[in-house]
Amino acid sequence: MRITKSAQARHTAVLKYLQQHGRATVDELAEKFETTPQTIRKDLTSLAEANQIVRFHGGAALVGGTEYTGLRVRQEIAREEKDIIGRAVAAQIPNNASLIINAGTTTASAARHLEHHVGLKVVTDSVLLANDIREFAGLEVMVPGGVVRKSDGVILGEATVDFIRQFRVDFAIIGAAAIAPDGALLDYDLREASVARAIIENARTVILAVDSTKYGRAAPVRIGELAQVDMVVTDKGCPQALRDLCAAVQVRLFIAG
Repeated sequence: MRITKSAQARHTAVLKYLQQHGRATVDELAEKFETTPQTIRKDLTSLAEANQIVRFHGGAALVGGTEYTGLRVRQEIAREEKDIIGRAVAAQIPNNASLIINAGTTTASAARHLEHHVGLKVVTDSVLLANDIREFAGLEVMVPGGVVRKSDGVILGEATVDFIRQFRVDFAIIGAAAIAPDGALLDYDLREASVARAIIENARTVILAVDSTKYGRAAPVRIGELAQVDMVVTDKGCPQALRDLCAAVQVRLFIAG
């Protein structure tokens, strides 16, 4: 279907607005651009088909890959859902446990909710996350060596992977940029995926913390398979397809909130 010049201009404006705010509702965009909700829905459908945004019920957000959005914007996408998920994930972690927390905005939310735990030994591949939780009284925090990515403080490289392989922790809290319909866990960065694979391989229990918009997205790098995860914690927007997928591979699904 041919897109008019006015629609193209609005698409560009919608993308710019989402880059500033992370996510927006249909009604919010309709008011912003002085048009109808029906028109905005058509705009969002076109942008989603071009894989520039991801739709959720009543609105849209930017695709969550690092090449599309910066850290600050990613922190704003599904912020409330991530906080609810983070609280639920933290509730699964007992005191006096060892864990690895993978870098990510949802996993960082889980880390912040560990403030009142005691006796935890935490490894993380994010200098920003480590700094956020280093003063928690009940935590001992360790970070690997490696190259620190300037944009978001993620530690990458072979030294990072080698460090993680020295551990056999009780729990791993990981995220993913996307969950494919066939159960593949996906990311945008090959180096990040290598770290995530090492984390999965060296934990007794793996918890995948993802907001519901991650299902059905596209990303180029495979981390692993949903079947390698012990529990998925997500929000109430969880699509039926993801529920069915978790049941099929016998992964526990926890709907937070």
